[in-house]
Amino acid sequence: MEKAEGAFLTISELAGELGLPQHILRYWETRFPQLRPLQRSGNRRYYRPTDVALARRIHQLLNVEGFTVKGAQKALVDGNGHAPAMPVVKAAPLDPSDLLARLMAVRTALARAIGD
Repeated sequence: MEKAEGAFLTISELAGELGLPQHILRYWETRFPQLRPLQRSGNRRYYRPTDVALARRIHQLLNVEGFTVKGAQKALVDGNGHAPAMPVVKAAPLDPSDLLARLMAVRTALARAIGD
């Protein structure tokens, strides 16, 4: 049976929806002060619709967009939650023979560094 839109979710229901273990949600509660589900007797957690939306956004930032926890915290505090645009760096095309020579030099330097 599916819950009505806006119903509170237990930690197991939310974890199942996000495809995460429950301990990850508990960890997020320690790192994201905005995520504060209701806790009833026996420390049972009940996530309100706003908590569910926030958990989905944290999941999006961390597991889809590749933010670090610190970056996701900043994005949520800043209110944008979007990754900054990466600068486009244009490089001159490399000559394949030049590339091979550079790779061989790196290989030689690494071999010397590890004592081969």
